[in-house]
Amino acid sequence: MKNLLLALLLAGSALAPDAQAQTLGLRLILVGDSTLAPRSGYGNALCQRLDQLACLNLARGGRSSKSYRAEGLWSSVLALLREGGQRDLVLIQFGHNDQPGKPGRSTDLASEFKPNLAGYVREARAAGAEVLLLTPLTRRSFDAQGQLQNDLRPWALATLALADELQVPVIDLNGLSAVAVQAMGREQADHLAIAPPASGAMHVPPPWMVERAGPARTLFDHTHVGPQGAALFADLVLQALLALRPELAAAVTPAAPPRP
Repeated sequence: MKNLLLALLLAGSALAPDAQAQTLGLRLILVGDSTLAPRSGYGNALCQRLDQLACLNLARGGRSSKSYRAEGLWSSVLALLREGGQRDLVLIQFGHNDQPGKPGRSTDLASEFKPNLAGYVREARAAGAEVLLLTPLTRRSFDAQGQLQNDLRPWALATLALADELQVPVIDLNGLSAVAVQAMGREQADHLAIAPPASGAMHVPPPWMVERAGPARTLFDHTHVGPQGAALFADLVLQALLALRPELAAAVTPAAPPRP
């Protein structure tokens, strides 16, 4: 059963060519929710920018710091780490589905979220991997005055606090993405979604009504990203990653030019 789950995880991942990966000897493994996952997040775009590294995107839609472990997904990641043969860097991002109102996924911010993340960090390190935490990608919801409503900041602050406690490198993607989205404004930010808003639409369902377990729906929302959003947020993460790990610059491929 574990082998089947591992095969299913790898089937949806992005993997750089083995010959190139061997030259740098480092494998990236991405763990998190739909904002990092294939087809709905920025993870595959990040792997494409680091195409001289082996890069496995094992993030899955709708998962929280609780349900990713409960469904056996984390056990499959640990199995990969324990295989040995290369250095592993695990990037971990949770928060969206840890928020209240998501049965089987929500966690208590004060008593569960940080211990859950701490478990991932300690177990990955025990398996011989390095860990880098990311705070959750911001949603792109604005109020009537044009101010971004960053309701994920408390989960970002908890992640930052844990990183400090455990001496784990961290990228404050929540903060970086909130600044970028606020600067571009509502109209431009809407183009980062998987699908454009319906013509003449003034409102969309709140994020908690469309964030379900499983792959993202192919519709407009303020959470998931299409190619333009994936490229933007992957670049934010990449630049922050290079600041922490300058040696990875040798693995970077230039960003593709924007479509006309």
